Amino acid sequence: MDEQFKVKMKEGIAGFRLPSFHEIPDVGLFLEQTTKYIAGVIEPLIGVSITSSMISNYVKRKLIESPQKKQYSREQIAYLIFIAITKSVLSLENLQTMITMQKASYSVERAYEYFCRELENILFYTFGLKENYETVGIENSYQKTILRNAIIAVVHKVYLEKCLSLMQEENKTK
Repeated sequence: MDEQFKVKMKEGIAGFRLPSFHEIPDVGLFLEQTTKYIAGVIEPLIGVSITSSMISNYVKRKLIESPQKKQYSREQIAYLIFIAITKSVLSLENLQTMITMQKASYSVERAYEYFCRELENILFYTFGLKENYETVGIENSYQKTILRNAIIAVVHKVYLEKCLSLMQEENKTK
């Protein structure tokens, strides 16, 4: 890869950061507001998306609880961010298994914060924004290993999508 291509690969990713659990709105967002908020959060990740109908489907399939008074809470939004990012590499059944595993092991806040740190860590390493991959946390449970592998799969898919998209752009300009 030439230097210009490497620079383009890093665009959008260098400043990427998921909101911390406490930065997620907890005022109760309606469906359209929730969709817009999450779409804005995940936008730099090529191949990752969410729509209102997807969210309604996740509620119907009981991946997340039904909104209270048609409003989504901070916890529900955290789950939806996780689902939106990982659904490209996991089936809905496997997502349900991971959420059930998380609920039995960690609080939503702790699991979400770990997910954010690990995603950013792997993303920055894969895109060449960090020289070393650092394992997040000292505990290395099988739950964290499963989640880490799902994140690695997502990041590699995002990397491939971005790389191929840039190659297609270059071919159009030739």
